[in-house]
Amino acid sequence: VQLVESGGGLVQPGESLRLSCAASGIDISRNYMGWYRQAPGKERDLVATITTDGTTNYADSVKGRFTISRENARNTVSLQMNSLKAEDTAVYYCNLKSMLFQVWGQGTRVTVSS
Repeated sequence: VQLVESGGGLVQPGESLRLSCAASGIDISRNYMGWYRQAPGKERDLVATITTDGTTNYADSVKGRFTISRENARNTVSLQMNSLKAEDTAVYYCNLKSMLFQVWGQGTRVTVSS
């Protein structure tokens, strides 16, 4: 089982980025998926999750700006990030939770700076 994130980069405040997480070796449609982030010197925090039926949950700090979605046919989950702020700077990790285990991707770095 492997998760591979992509889409990170350097953007200016107010701009947008779209992160993608491609899963292999497992069917994401049967599992909870999520995005987490870890800023320098801080713990890894939840950003957004999406259940198997599409119910979403967001950290208060990103509500209204970020959108998580799943594309089961492509076995991917995405995170659309709009109106980015400097405090969104972090390494973003994709996460899969099944009944028995969880899997993390290697992370993709997002830097928001002018």
